Amino acid sequence: MIPKNHPRYKSLVTREHLAENARSGIVSWEGLISHGRGEAFDYLIGEKTSESARRAARTAAALLRTARHPVISVNGNTAVLAAQKIALLQKVSGALVEVNLFHRTSERVQQIETLLRNAGVDVFSGNAERLLPLSHDRAFCRREGMYAADVVLVPLEDGDRCGVLVAMGKKVIAIDLNPLSRTAKTATLTIVDDVTRALPLIAEACASITGEECRDLIATLDNPAFLREARDEMAARLCHALD
Repeated sequence: MIPKNHPRYKSLVTREHLAENARSGIVSWEGLISHGRGEAFDYLIGEKTSESARRAARTAAALLRTARHPVISVNGNTAVLAAQKIALLQKVSGALVEVNLFHRTSERVQQIETLLRNAGVDVFSGNAERLLPLSHDRAFCRREGMYAADVVLVPLEDGDRCGVLVAMGKKVIAIDLNPLSRTAKTATLTIVDDVTRALPLIAEACASITGEECRDLIATLDNPAFLREARDEMAARLCHALD
């Protein structure tokens, strides 16, 4: 039992939730390490959404709303942390939702798809093929899903697949707390924020953004600038903490 007055209550509840789902097989054990790494970077932004991340989220909405065939790629961590938020984003963006895993088994895929459906997500499922030029199981996707997408939202770190998707001509939106990662640097657009905070912001923007604003945001998209702002914010907070 975690006492509600514990200063790290929310963080500890989230960790326990992930660990419980790791024991059930939905989250991979390696996914717990990934979460911990992200949490460390979250400390550096004060565990809150920065102004640059808010602008990036609105730009992400512009990309999704103007996409011909948008897809939200979901792994175990994202499903466990934000299934209902994914359902809301799908509703306002019209994007397909497809499960894609590095540590892939048919059982894990089914478990994650069930979790998402129970949260109200319309999961794009069916036969997956090794369609992406990768040497691991993230290569598996659906021909009419991620493979055919023009815009792909990748909620958590995934550097090599991100690079492959960009090389295929797709626009990739990453949500990654680490502005130094391959994913963050390779993506078309990176939102340096926690996935549970970023997804609702994207959904809110999708519901309100105008066509003119979409055009303006896409025309001025500068991912290196977003990453630079995130690094500067982290450095400033770290310097302040050391004073």
